[in-house]
Amino acid sequence: MAFSKYCFLLSMIIALSLSSIDVSLATRQLLYTPAAPPPALTLPTVPSLPKVTLPPLPSVPTLPKATLPPLPSTPLPTLPTQPTLPKPTLPPLPSIQVSEELLEMTSYYHIYTFRTLKNLYQEKG
Repeated sequence: MAFSKYCFLLSMIIALSLSSIDVSLATRQLLYTPAAPPPALTLPTVPSLPKVTLPPLPSVPTLPKATLPPLPSTPLPTLPTQPTLPKPTLPPLPSIQVSEELLEMTSYYHIYTFRTLKNLYQEKG
């Protein structure tokens, strides 16, 4: 499968390189021909348009002055007072009673674990 893929790719590269030979020969031939002077450009003439007169604008009518009625002067209502809430009290935290025997057991466990790890490290090193 891979061989046919590479074979196809190689044949495409060969076909493209052979087709570009004609293009390069044509461009070389165009380079050897003498350059012709560019044709003179002539701009078209713009015809003159007739002048158009616009009718005068109508005058703006005058509007009567608007009078607004006075605003009512009613007093603003008073806001209700915010009620006071009682302060919450938290219950006391429970205390943990740890026996002396448990403390000794955990400290012996930590010492034993430390010594075991130290011995293992020294054996490997």
